Formats: sequence, structure tokens, C-alpha cells
Amino acid sequence: MKLSNIGICIAVISLSATGWGKGPVKNNKGPDHNIVEMMSPGINLGNTLEAIPAETSWGNPIPTETYMRAVRKAGFRSIRIPVAWSQYTDANGAIRTSWLDHIRDVVKMATKSDLYAMVNVHWDGGWMQPTYAQQDKVNKKLQKFWTQIAASLQDFDDHVLFAGTNEVGVAGVYSAPTPENAEVQNSFNRTFVDAVRATGGNNRSRYLVVQAYNTDIDNAVKVNLTVPKDVVKGRLIMEVHYYSPYDFTLNDKSAIWQWGAAATNPAATETWANEAYVDTQFQKMKSAFVDRGVPVILGEYAAGLKQKYPGMNKYRLLWDEYITRSAVLHGMVPMLWDVGTQSGAIDRNTGKIQDPELIQSVMTAAKK
Repeated sequence: MKLSNIGICIAVISLSATGWGKGPVKNNKGPDHNIVEMMSPGINLGNTLEAIPAETSWGNPIPTETYMRAVRKAGFRSIRIPVAWSQYTDANGAIRTSWLDHIRDVVKMATKSDLYAMVNVHWDGGWMQPTYAQQDKVNKKLQKFWTQIAASLQDFDDHVLFAGTNEVGVAGVYSAPTPENAEVQNSFNRTFVDAVRATGGNNRSRYLVVQAYNTDIDNAVKVNLTVPKDVVKGRLIMEVHYYSPYDFTLNDKSAIWQWGAAATNPAATETWANEAYVDTQFQKMKSAFVDRGVPVILGEYAAGLKQKYPGMNKYRLLWDEYITRSAVLHGMVPMLWDVGTQSGAIDRNTGKIQDPELIQSVMTAAKK
């Protein structure tokens, strides 16, 4: 989604269920490796394939191999590919062959450029409402989508991952999920995993990324949703997003433009979400998941630059660097949210680096 519309997202999963492996994950096409290290750091192909009503509607061009090569040359090892599907379907839920082929081409560009690629069903108009009233309808649509998507991308190896959902929650509600919301979201995860596995081939053991309810780490720890049972161990990954504090990262109407220990103006900063808070939140993820052998992806994080506060760039870079570093130290794959040609890190048309300071901050912080 556009930067101004993104919320903080967290996947919530109970480790008591089957499906989580212990120790290094395995590549069914080669030797054991740690997928977290292989994918770090990553970036998003944001505001493009998930754009509404068309791919170029939010100001970005159609993806090219030139851009993918530039992403890899900049030092990124993976790319998250948010995708909208509903606008490319017929009345029976069949996705246009031309759109499936296009996504396949984009994924091929990424893997050819030596990038891991993670394809999802993004916001897509917000049709995945986790309520009893919508449960059956959503699961039928989700099952049909992932059966088609998985079949189209079946022959790619473990460099391609699937993520079933994105930031699922009841529209306009940001409180903790009710038991109803949790139960329905569990069913979405189960439908996604079962649909992909049923297509067979490489999809029988592909890494799958599951999320949970509506964006809050503390709620995630308390709610304790369940992991869908899987036919293979160690092939489910958990995803979390981070955009705190909102008034600094996303709220362009806010006068908060400083962050962290370097802040000098108390009126321009929010101390509750500074360095110690970041580490505390990420430590929760490490303790609950990473330390128990569960790979974790920090699928989105970014801070927008408020033009009326030119001094903000210093703090934006500090924020991005600290989030990246803390994510790596806590065993997660950091994947920078990037909005592309208009104000992103890399020009989508030419592959030229537009924000060298940001990329340098991320690359320096991602090194162990």
C-alpha cells in the first residue's frame, strides 16, 4: 500500500502446533542453509503490482530486470512483491492468464538477478475481513486465488516464497482481536497453506509465510493464534512489520520529526518508541519464535520524510539504521518498505540509486 496507508503488522502464531521446525531450515534443492541470512537485507517492490486500479496508477513503471539487477547490486538479497489480484479476475474468481504470466515474469526477473522473491496477496481492496459473516466467502476466494498463484509459480525453487495475506483486520478497528477475529484469521492461514501444498511439486515443500491479526506485537503475544498444520516441518515462516512511532514514521500531519537518543527537541519527538522500545519489541519476537527455530521476516519498515522539516533526514536515517540493525541482531530478515521512483531508494525506471544515504545505512546495519 501507499506509505501513508500502511499500519504496523504482526503475525501471531502458537508454537505448540505442528509445522515449526528446529534448527537451520533446509533447501530441498541443495545443502542446509539459514534462510534468514540468505535473505538479509531485503526491500519491497511497493506501490506497484498491488496498485489500484492498475499497476502504474501510483506512479511507478512496470518492473524491469534493470531494476532488479540494481536492487541486487545495491546489496539487497531479497525482494518482497506485494500483489493485488481481485481486479484481474472474472466473475468466477479466475485470475487472468496475462496477469499470472506477468507476475511470473517479474519473479523470474528477481531470481535471475540472484534475489529471493516473496509474493503475497496484499491489501487488494480489503476483502479479507476476519468475521464469521465473511469467513466462508473469504476462504473460498483465498483458496481459489492460491491454487492458481501456486500452480503458476510451481516450478520455481526455494528462492521463491509465498505469503498468504497482508495486514488482515476488521476495517477501521485497531484494538486486540476478539475470539471471533482470531478464529477466522486462523482459518485464513490454514486455507492458504492447504491450498498451496495441494498443488504439489515444489509447492509441497516451499517456504510459506503466515501472518495474523492487525499489526500489534503486544496483542500478538497475548492472543496466541494457532499455526496451521503442515505436511512438512520447518517450512513455515512468521512475518512482522514495524512502523513505530506512527507520528514519526507515517503521520505526515504530525510535528514529530526527531527520533532516538540524538533528539534535541522534546516537542519534536516521542520518547516511548525509541531505541530501548525497539529492542524490547524485537526481543519478544526472538524469544517467542527465533529462539525456537522459527524464521521471522520483518516484511515492512520505513519512515517517510516530512518536507517541511528538512532536519528530519538525519533522524530518519538513524531510525532506519537502528531498526535494520536490531532486526538482524534479533534474528529477523529486514525488508525495507520502498515506494519506488517518486521518493524511493532506487529509481524504478533507470535503476539509479536515489537515496544513497539510506541504502548505506541499511547495508551497514545489516552486517553482522
